[in-house]
Amino acid sequence: MNKYKRLSVDEREEISRMLAQKCSFQCIAKLLGRFTSTVSREVKAGSCNKYTYRASKAQARSIRNSEKRKGGKYALDDNLKLKRYVYRKLRKKWSPTQIAETLKMDYPTDMTMRISPESIYTYLFVLPKGALKKELLACLRQNRKHRHKQRRGVEAKRKLEDMLSIEERPKEVEDRIIPGHWEGDLIVGKNNRSALGTLVERTTRTVILIPVKSRNAEEVAKAFAKEVKKLPQQMKLTMTYDQGREMAQHKLFTKITGVKVYFAHPRSPWERGTNENTNGLIRQYFPKGTEFNKVSRYEVKRAQNQLNGRPRKTLGYHTPFEVFNKLINS
Repeated sequence: MNKYKRLSVDEREEISRMLAQKCSFQCIAKLLGRFTSTVSREVKAGSCNKYTYRASKAQARSIRNSEKRKGGKYALDDNLKLKRYVYRKLRKKWSPTQIAETLKMDYPTDMTMRISPESIYTYLFVLPKGALKKELLACLRQNRKHRHKQRRGVEAKRKLEDMLSIEERPKEVEDRIIPGHWEGDLIVGKNNRSALGTLVERTTRTVILIPVKSRNAEEVAKAFAKEVKKLPQQMKLTMTYDQGREMAQHKLFTKITGVKVYFAHPRSPWERGTNENTNGLIRQYFPKGTEFNKVSRYEVKRAQNQLNGRPRKTLGYHTPFEVFNKLINS
């Protein structure tokens, strides 16, 4: 096959004619000397199918699209102010969508300060290989096609003593209307030898990262309690956790903080979905294989502050800091 070039009007006419004769994509591609995928994409472009495809409309669409192309130029190349804004936010681990939406709020009347999330992604991937491209791509959250099963060492084989089931949790928690309800977890480090505690508030998505000395239940309970005690009283209502053995001393945690702990069902991460999603964000700062016993408290709290300073779609692109402070001051 020849090196790819755009379909001509004559080729489009041939595609249209052969489709009318009920020829397959493979047959059409063979006649034109094209890849089958080229013919398939052409027919499906513009929400068409093999019954509605018309050469004249396809050619007009192709011309319109070619007029929109910028010949290798991108919005960020021509707007230094916009480029600096995007780079600054990327380095804070903001997603392209968060950047695009916050631009509208920061520059409501300046239409030159606009860019779509897709344009940011495209720009990053067409950057020439080098330190800058590597740095900026590393700022993006890693997306996987398939969700990995969550494994945290040895699975608990017996229930925790005096455990309160999530089924006993107040109904108001599910509605997210009243703040002060948290979800907790441990992110485990390299070879299961270290860990980092995580708490996220269900209404404001405020994150608390908790350095723990070990996964010992008493150590974990005291470390979580130390952070929770710093919260305003109205923000200390409940915590939902999985049935990991590290929370075996949940009664000690409740005694210190007054916060009741409710436990999700085994292998049911969706019952703590806010925390599970937040852990994915935290992994941008501390990827799998991190040895948390070598991470300083300063680094942990720096990541916490950045997470709480990032705009969230679910909060109308306000930050957890903004929503949390608004609630406790109202």
